[in-house]
Amino acid sequence: MAASERRPRADRDGAGGAGSLKRKRRKAVLAATAGALALGGAAVVVPTAFADDPVSEALAGASELLPVDDSLLGLVDVGEVEALTESLTYADAQDAVTVSGPDAGYVKVHFERLLLDDGDYVTVSSPDGAESYRYEESLVDTWATSITGDTAIVELHRAESSPASDALGVLIDRAAYGFASDVVDALVAEQADAARPEESVCSGDEKKSSACYRSSYPEVVEHAEPVARLLIDGTVLCTAFRVGEDNRMLTNHHCFTETWEAQQTEVWFGYDCVACGADAANIPVKVSGQQVLKTSKPLDYTLFTVDNFSRIDQFGYLELADEPAKAGEAIYIPQHPAGRPTEIAMESSVDGGNCVVKNAVYDGYVAGSDVSYYCDTEFGSSGSPVISRDTHEVVALHHFGGCPNSGVNAQLIKAEIGHLL
Repeated sequence: MAASERRPRADRDGAGGAGSLKRKRRKAVLAATAGALALGGAAVVVPTAFADDPVSEALAGASELLPVDDSLLGLVDVGEVEALTESLTYADAQDAVTVSGPDAGYVKVHFERLLLDDGDYVTVSSPDGAESYRYEESLVDTWATSITGDTAIVELHRAESSPASDALGVLIDRAAYGFASDVVDALVAEQADAARPEESVCSGDEKKSSACYRSSYPEVVEHAEPVARLLIDGTVLCTAFRVGEDNRMLTNHHCFTETWEAQQTEVWFGYDCVACGADAANIPVKVSGQQVLKTSKPLDYTLFTVDNFSRIDQFGYLELADEPAKAGEAIYIPQHPAGRPTEIAMESSVDGGNCVVKNAVYDGYVAGSDVSYYCDTEFGSSGSPVISRDTHEVVALHHFGGCPNSGVNAQLIKAEIGHLL
């Protein structure tokens, strides 16, 4: 389809993806591709590695960013923040406080201030203790890790010899309460209808829980394990994935761009349904974002690190493809649509059965930067990897919907970040 025949970007919406898994194998050396996309004043310099392919030809004619309606980028609030005035000080008789929101999907408390004597600590836990997070260092203006369900217990653990001081302890000034799953689903559907004339779900909803593919497509499910759910600033959803063997995560620029935002972001691994068709999900491993290493609006990516990396190393990682995507190539997209447990888009009746690449060259923020497909995605899927069924490498980073949906060509991203992986 010629660029002039495609509808304006404002008619398309969002999701995200890119990567290929290696589990503790020898690290592949990723050499930075000669040349890079230099985007000063929105001008484009084509990487020399792509000098003779259709992608570079399309990019060579791009001199400015294409218009994009940011309201179509797949972001939706899935909770609300309420002010609180709760405290646990060393002078108080009580040592625990309950923070609860009726029917909330999660509770996430915010510490205005946490000042502790040496050896003392605070825990934020679920009532049954299945989830519990410990804080031993003094903190200011910091979100605690969320607790699944409608109740969180904040408890101060201090030595009997600690001074009875009002200055020491924890002050909680607000909490984020996640909407119940049916409310989130309704919000996502409403947003999808309002944002575009066509759905990102392209023909019914053919995504399936990753649990439904465990026996039939174990390699696909294995390569979905490095894909994580993001909870940004307590209420906003995106998806991300580990890229490369080291502490590296990839998501969309339109999800977040700065280190302070990464540090206000939870990264959930292992958030899957316990069985196909089951509503119950595994308790995820939750870590926080740490540092943004590189970000790009034209290519809509953010590369970042997480704290406590050793906790999520077990989930493996993906790699960006060495070869460009080809029209008709079979693909799949592991994702967290509407923040739900991992779902995989692999089937598409639009394409006669399997999800495939529709256009190997398609417009994104800049002309010719994307790969398009009819795999189903939803709000919250931004930042998901679009993975080749043949190589299990990431061929695109999903970011827009609209049917066809599209993701940024992984080779263009690799040209900019390969030396950082």
